[in-house]
Amino acid sequence: MRPVNESDIRASFVNCSKGEAKRLGLPRDPDERPWDDLDFLGWRDPGAPERAYLVTERDGRLVGVALRVTSGAQRAFTSRSMCSLCLTTHTSGGVALMTARRTGEAGRQGNTVGQYLCADLACSLYARGKREAAGGGLVDESLTPEEKVARVRANLYSFLDKVAG
Repeated sequence: MRPVNESDIRASFVNCSKGEAKRLGLPRDPDERPWDDLDFLGWRDPGAPERAYLVTERDGRLVGVALRVTSGAQRAFTSRSMCSLCLTTHTSGGVALMTARRTGEAGRQGNTVGQYLCADLACSLYARGKREAAGGGLVDESLTPEEKVARVRANLYSFLDKVAG
């Protein structure tokens, strides 16, 4: 992914109003992101932990999605959950159900789409082996890193298609 600036990020959101996009909390460290290793920029709102955001490049333009993080009961440390984008397994809260309001009339009626995602939204780094999940969350696979990255992108685009529905 190419580096993006504040105005690009705010203009990219498809499932919230311009006013909401203007008020959202941006990531604190945009210059320190490993842009070459990212399929999307994902972050939790520093001022509102139940909110998260995801911005990616698709068909030559940026697409941003505002997410709500469902606060569920904490699971035991031995319990595992799997991210639906990168298929990394995590223990104890490392995966969260995140919902996105759909675009258009469906979104105005309150319809949402949910996915289980890495709570830190670092799916790109897990797929490339640049970050390890607590508790050894890697599944032994025969896929190459490039195939894992392609899978993350395919799963991400499928989610975005459901949001844009």
